[in-house]
Amino acid sequence: MELTYHLKNIDAVALDVFKHLKSKIILFNGEMGAGKTTFINALLKTMDSGDIATSPTFSIVNEYTLPNDKIFHFDFYRIETIEEAYNFGVEDYLYSEHWLFIEWPDRIEQLLPENAQTITITKIDNNTRSLKLTINEKLLTENNAMTDSKF
Repeated sequence: MELTYHLKNIDAVALDVFKHLKSKIILFNGEMGAGKTTFINALLKTMDSGDIATSPTFSIVNEYTLPNDKIFHFDFYRIETIEEAYNFGVEDYLYSEHWLFIEWPDRIEQLLPENAQTITITKIDNNTRSLKLTINEKLLTENNAMTDSKF
């Protein structure tokens, strides 16, 4: 899925993207200032969270509540080694059943589960962004197998 959107339409775009998610682990790529946290905030609204997303650059992880779940929002920009990620228990989060929104995932790439999806946001100008949602081929195959089953 690829699209270009104006920031005034971000909530509608977030709803559309949410409908296409096949995983609860979402990796966010984009330059600093591209709008990753802004888009995450729009996703929170779509998912009926009463919370407002803020960048967890210094805290590394923020927790948001949903009616029947949680979202853990990570920003690994300041992480320089995998050991730093292990030190705050990243594996416990990665293999939980909760939603994970991960900014700067390249910093912990070797730890990421295969079932993650990627959202890449590119700033075109002050009010316009392009977005690409990538679905892991293995995840797509697994979901199709589940859909095709006769249970």
